[in-house]
Amino acid sequence: MSYGRNECRIYVGNLPPDIRTKDIQDLFYKFGKVTFVDLKNRRGPPFAFVEFEDPRDAEDAVHARDGYDYDGYRLRVEFPRGGGPGGFRGGRGRGRGPPARRSQYRVLVTGLPPSGSWQDLKDHMREAGDVCFADVFKDGTGVVEFLRYEDMKYAVKKLDDSRFRSHEGEVSYIRVKEDYGGGGGGRSSGGGGRSRSRSYSPRRRGTPTYSPVRRSYSGSRSRSRSRSYN
Repeated sequence: MSYGRNECRIYVGNLPPDIRTKDIQDLFYKFGKVTFVDLKNRRGPPFAFVEFEDPRDAEDAVHARDGYDYDGYRLRVEFPRGGGPGGFRGGRGRGRGPPARRSQYRVLVTGLPPSGSWQDLKDHMREAGDVCFADVFKDGTGVVEFLRYEDMKYAVKKLDDSRFRSHEGEVSYIRVKEDYGGGGGGRSSGGGGRSRSRSYSPRRRGTPTYSPVRRSYSGSRSRSRSRSYN
């Protein structure tokens, strides 16, 4: 079966300055056959595009390597705009995600710094459990939905008044409160202004469970194969 190039292509950012093409191949070979690595490191911070033979391998790589700690650098791994399953692109303020899996277990977050993105918020709240939706707004508020009730309760108990750090290094102390009127619809009360980023909707996976670098991520997917990545 032939696939479109964009379905098999992923973006890799926040790489160390001395990264080599072989290093990137070593990072991704275990997910499937890599057909091409395009490393851009002549001007500015290095980044790369990696192409797989199978789009399912590209999707595995995004789930496993986004947020991975590589030599002290937390990698950003995502599908380029218009690529990947359903044209999803994670990232700050670009494009729209796929239809998000929504949950009634929602918290409202206030006090986010101006540079705080939905991905930063997702990463922070993962300390409490599996996040199925996250969004942030221009007024420094955000919403996060968890798959499980107990994870939501843990977030309110442990992450309220916690230290939050954005990808740009801005630090603030955020407040986390349960949204009793939340649900699977759009924004609830408590957020203001237009959204500056899009939602996060993880594709549920079987085993593996990813840890400890990026807290934890677990779930189940319909794909028949399952793997563990280090």
